[in-house]
Amino acid sequence: MQFQQLAYFVAVAEHRHFTRAAEHMRVAQPSLSQQIRALEHDLGAPLFHRIRGNVSLTEAGETLLPIARRILAEIEGARRAIRELDELERGRVRLGAPPSLCTGLLPAILSAFRRRYPGIQLELHESGSGDLRQRLAEGALDLALLAGPRHPGDHQLSTTELLLEELVLISSGDAWESARTRLAVRELADVPLVMFRRGYDVREVTVNACRAAGFEPSFAIEGGEMDAVLELVRAGVGAAVVPSTVAGGRFRMTRFATDAGMTRIVQLAYRKDVDPTRAVRALRSAIVAFIADPARRSELPPGTEPLVDYGELGLVDRSV
Repeated sequence: MQFQQLAYFVAVAEHRHFTRAAEHMRVAQPSLSQQIRALEHDLGAPLFHRIRGNVSLTEAGETLLPIARRILAEIEGARRAIRELDELERGRVRLGAPPSLCTGLLPAILSAFRRRYPGIQLELHESGSGDLRQRLAEGALDLALLAGPRHPGDHQLSTTELLLEELVLISSGDAWESARTRLAVRELADVPLVMFRRGYDVREVTVNACRAAGFEPSFAIEGGEMDAVLELVRAGVGAAVVPSTVAGGRFRMTRFATDAGMTRIVQLAYRKDVDPTRAVRALRSAIVAFIADPARRSELPPGTEPLVDYGELGLVDRSV
């Protein structure tokens, strides 16, 4: 069994097509097919069903796929560690975060980090927390800021709670009116909402809160990303539940009752089974230290409450 064969196998499994997998791997299709057959011969079992051009995994293929991904991730980690012997000068970190945190929290953190480590290449990936959790588990990210309700323990990920963030209801001012300064969740029953697409933590928190209050929320429109949701609200299509950090002064904002549970936890997450490079450890430490530092509290977005302090910085690698 060769590492390249595993890479070809994963490519075919993900693309469900030999030609597209070969194009992705930049190899001739006959060569890729030959390597897959050699791998199947070594394992003593077919990995794919090949029926009239349709490719699907056999039971053996389904068993091998997560193992192959884990092996390839470890190989890439080893290569990266060797390439980046001087990681704090030439390292790379792939960081994922929801759009609200990319605009409200990360700019100040990443600006300070770049000043200290100008040689480290940062790759920022924006998406909903559900998507980021999956990409982190698959090895496509080194770190991710995840936001949402507290999740049960994940055997793959280590998480550190960073912030408690308030959710608020925003409207254009005439799309929905209330004289109350605090809102109960049940009052959303008659409010048409502009709702994020599936995969966004705010959608999960809002829908779960409405169901706990005994009703299904009404959607004026659904499926948007953060920028689209804000623009639709501005246009008067409906109201939206959003993190307080993105509400700003552009919308009419109503806060929820303190016992409504309309908050989300911001966590820093990374895989347990991958040894992080020094560059990854440096960014991980910088994020936690920034939020824990009392002197920087004024730089945190409004509507957030730190959940870490300097007495709880066991995560921080002080050597960097």
